[in-house]
Formats: sequence, structure tokens, C-alpha cells
Amino acid sequence: MAESARIKIGVHPSLEALSQAAAAWFSDTISRRIKKTGVAHVCLSGGNTPQELYRLLATEYSDKISWEKVHFYWGDERYVAPTDPHSNFRAAYELLFQHVPIQPTNVHPMPTGFEDPEMAAADYERVLREQFDDPFPEFDVVLLGMGADGHTASLFPGSRSLGETERWVVAVSGGPKPRIRLSLTLSVFNAAANVVFMVAGAEKADAARMAIECRPNPAAIPASGVRPVAGSVTWMLDEDAAKLLKSS
Repeated sequence: MAESARIKIGVHPSLEALSQAAAAWFSDTISRRIKKTGVAHVCLSGGNTPQELYRLLATEYSDKISWEKVHFYWGDERYVAPTDPHSNFRAAYELLFQHVPIQPTNVHPMPTGFEDPEMAAADYERVLREQFDDPFPEFDVVLLGMGADGHTASLFPGSRSLGETERWVVAVSGGPKPRIRLSLTLSVFNAAANVVFMVAGAEKADAARMAIECRPNPAAIPASGVRPVAGSVTWMLDEDAAKLLKSS
């Protein structure tokens, strides 16, 4: 694993191997945090890439995590009902939460029932502020993915929300349908103790190279703007996504 300026890079032969490494990392990082403070706050990602990770956490690693001491949140959500096939919450619930002994009060999905998504963003920020102190929430673990265009969470290239420095949660429009979404901001991600990217697929190789090895340019490659101020960022990639990296 290569490392530079708190950026760690791990390259794995397949998505399956990547998921196994991510599950071990998650279990170890969460357990160490619980041992230190008694609780862990974890922010999850949507998309297809982390699905095998969720399955592994619910099976091979289920008895290695003190689920009653972990609180889960989301980095972004499509503005659909929690039962909708596009819902990030639904995927995590079906693959992970319904299989482990976690209290419902420890799971904090983004609300999508407000008529106005801006109201939903404000409500989720209220939920976070009840759990965390100012100026930004300090998640113990943040899981992120990245699209071929360099977007992460629901922060897309050129979005005005990339320059947000005060709000924790924003309503955005972007990406494939459904386009209306909620997302945490870069300022929130950069306050985290540990950020891990899971990236798979040759179509993401160029964006991965720019996000990791070039000067940060969030307007063009939003994922490049995730550089925790006091924490670390770990990139876990399969060989296809890492093929253009000099450091791999």
C-alpha cells in the first residue's frame, strides 16, 4: 500500500478482493474507535461498488463489530422513497442492517418525504447537529465512491454546492435520474477522521488518476477535494481503476 501526505492507496486484483480488504479495514477501524471512545459514527455510500462490502459485514464480520455502539449515516441519497430501488438506504438495509443486531435508533437515513428537498436537507442537518458539535461533524469513518466523471456522494462537477463552506447538507440536482438528491458537503467529509474510497472499473481510471495524483480541482473532479484536514484518506481500487496510477 502506497502512502503520501495522509493519502493511502491499496490496489486489489478484483472487486471481490477489494471488498474483502474494505470489510477488514471497516471492522478494524470501527472496533478501534469503539475501544477508544465507546462509540463509532460511520457515514455510508450508495451505488453498486459497496454492496459486497455490506454483505461481508453482515456475514463474515457480523460478530466482530459491536453493532449497538455504532451509529450509521449517509453521505448522499436520491430523493426517492426508502422503499424505492434507487434508494441508498434500501440497499444498505436489505444487505446489511436487517441481518445484524443493530437498534433502529442507531440508523439515521436521510429524509426524503418533505415536499421541498431543501427542507429535507435542513432537517438532516438538524439530526447531525444533535449528534455532533460545531463547526462540522467529525465522522470516525466515511465511505465514498467515485463516478467516471469524478463525482463523489452527490457532488457533481461544476456544482455550486462544491463551494459550500457553512452548510452540512445540501439539496442538489445532477447525475442520472433520479436527479434530485441530498448530499453532505466537502467540508463535512474533510472533517472526518478516516475516509475510504472504494473504486472499481476501468472507466474510472482517468478520474482516479486525477483525484489522487494531480493537484486538487474539485470543480472538475469533486473527489479530488476530499482531503481530510486532520484525518486520512484511503483509496481502495481494483486493478482496472488503478491502471493509470504511477504510484500503483
